[in-house]
Amino acid sequence: MKKGYSELLLLDVNVLVALAWPNHQFHIMATRRLEQDKGYWATCALTQLGFIRLSSNPAAVGLPKSPWEAASLLAFLIQDARHLYLDSLPSPTTQPFLQCFEQIPGSKQVTDAYLVTLAKQNRARLLTFDSRLASLSEAEGSIEVLSGL
Repeated sequence: MKKGYSELLLLDVNVLVALAWPNHQFHIMATRRLEQDKGYWATCALTQLGFIRLSSNPAAVGLPKSPWEAASLLAFLIQDARHLYLDSLPSPTTQPFLQCFEQIPGSKQVTDAYLVTLAKQNRARLLTFDSRLASLSEAEGSIEVLSGL
């Protein structure tokens, strides 16, 4: 881990889904990663809503839940004593969030860029399976990519 970043991990939606769904191809990897780290892990409104949306989608999880069931599953998951909820989501029109959009080429990276910046603002690392996010981080150590290979 690079100096300046705490043990706080902001879980990207893909890690949160893998953690909660035992049938997910990366469930064991996500579970082991959080078990090996004795630090805190976090979610925010964006990642929680993404979890509920994907957990309600049969293409994403195979055996989808209703939004209520997915939210209930999430409520159980975040009872973990090491979970923190980042309840402050600054406006994307304020700095440094506004500036984070300068480095992205299009609409598909908007939420990713915001989450990377949110992690930095909370002195956390964004934990993700998406290796493309590494290009969004100017500060080394602010993103941790789990590799399924």
